[in-house]
Amino acid sequence: MPNSLPRRDFLTSGLSAGSILGLGGLSLFQNLPLVSAQEQNNSRRIVQLQPDIEPVVRLLEETPRDQLLEVFASEIRKGLSYTEVLAAVQLAGVRNVEPRPSVGFKFHTVLAVNSTHLASLASPPEHRWMPIFWGLDYFKSAAESDVKERGDWTMTAVDDSKLPKPHQATDEFIHAMENWDEAKADAAIAQLARTAGANEIYELMFRFGARDFRSIGHKAIFVANSYRTLQCIGWKHAEPILRSLVYAALMHDGANPKDRDDSADRPWRRNLDLVKTIRPDWRDGKLDSAATEELLTSLRTASPDEACDQVVKVLNAGISPQSIWDALFVMGGELLMRQPGIVALHANTTNNALGYAYRTSSNDETRRLMMLQAAAFVTMFREAMRSRGNVKDLTIANLKEQEGSQDAMNLEFLFETLGSNPLSAARMSYAYLQKSGSPNDLLDAARVLIYRKSRDSHDYKFSSAVLEDYYNVSPEWRNVFLASNVFELKSSTARDTPLLARTQAAFS
Repeated sequence: MPNSLPRRDFLTSGLSAGSILGLGGLSLFQNLPLVSAQEQNNSRRIVQLQPDIEPVVRLLEETPRDQLLEVFASEIRKGLSYTEVLAAVQLAGVRNVEPRPSVGFKFHTVLAVNSTHLASLASPPEHRWMPIFWGLDYFKSAAESDVKERGDWTMTAVDDSKLPKPHQATDEFIHAMENWDEAKADAAIAQLARTAGANEIYELMFRFGARDFRSIGHKAIFVANSYRTLQCIGWKHAEPILRSLVYAALMHDGANPKDRDDSADRPWRRNLDLVKTIRPDWRDGKLDSAATEELLTSLRTASPDEACDQVVKVLNAGISPQSIWDALFVMGGELLMRQPGIVALHANTTNNALGYAYRTSSNDETRRLMMLQAAAFVTMFREAMRSRGNVKDLTIANLKEQEGSQDAMNLEFLFETLGSNPLSAARMSYAYLQKSGSPNDLLDAARVLIYRKSRDSHDYKFSSAVLEDYYNVSPEWRNVFLASNVFELKSSTARDTPLLARTQAAFS
């Protein structure tokens, strides 16, 4: 990227006096329109953000899309920091884009923020702003969709008079969530954001985000990604993000879910009892590849109940939970081989989210529940694929057919092939990794192609999840996991996104 910022500037460009004072550079205010008395009255009805980030978010909200990248590049040159830009994208999203009627679609402007952040951290220096600038532009697209679909929904300010007492907030929040009571849950989470700790709140959210299969895993994804984003931008921004998260977690159609037996809720209700049958020393098990293979075979045909029962059986037989996660991750990749597309893609991003909750939670029962829910969900993704038709009869064994292996060490040819023959490219990827080709070179090439070619939020969300989980899978299973997921990476033959040239020009 011409005139790109070096890594040190990329990470510390907000250390100007204005940024230290929380102003983000006085130039931010110069081009904003004057605020009338009526607008001030109206502003009290919408959620207000921290004073230091409000002008940056307003700049994002009010700058026309065709000028946005150039305006933000200019402000970055003047001292606007990476963290401030990342926070603005997240906060503008939760304030202006409703996570309804489904926690997905346009709401990916929020869901993908952590994914773009991970992509930036892992990218070559000349590409580090590209994912974030994609996020800036995508917000404008999502906001436009929200206006068309929901009549320009905006998060309202919380009514402080309805907040529970701080010492009662946790109990009221749990009761409201269990009863799917949006108003009381909103008030309780606002109070918790102000008075409780981050770990306390997200211990609760890990469970409520994973309790139902509505929106094909996006609730769990939002929980994990919002927590990770807050760790970067700061807990002071938590309240509006948590309110959006709770509103998303309570999304449902029809009557109150607590009063009906919906298939989306059944695994959780059953697993609350099943989890108690797992041996207390479940973490002491030994890694066993044969157990992974057996569970993987079961997941290809099992019902959600059967899959969860098998997980309990494996744990109680003294097998390491890592062997279970290996099967779950690999199964996600295998589903993508059978039917590349939106459903199998989310099997992988949901595995990533539930795996993050499992690794992050300090509650023993919650960790076991994340495993059980992941096992149930992967079978539900499998059946959702079947309902769409055209599911190929492929397994990871098909990756080991060394078709085109003589060209496997040529990454350029591999990513060219991906555009015309994804299965051949997947086999080449497996052969490349088996022949001790550098996994980092393959991962870096995949990331750069996402920056250059991506036109969809799922490109960032999926690639960041899969490329991260490569290292969360045991070494024995990593190569088949990554090769199976090549199906949803970008080919070098695809057209470059126009945003690439615009971002480069903005920094020139």
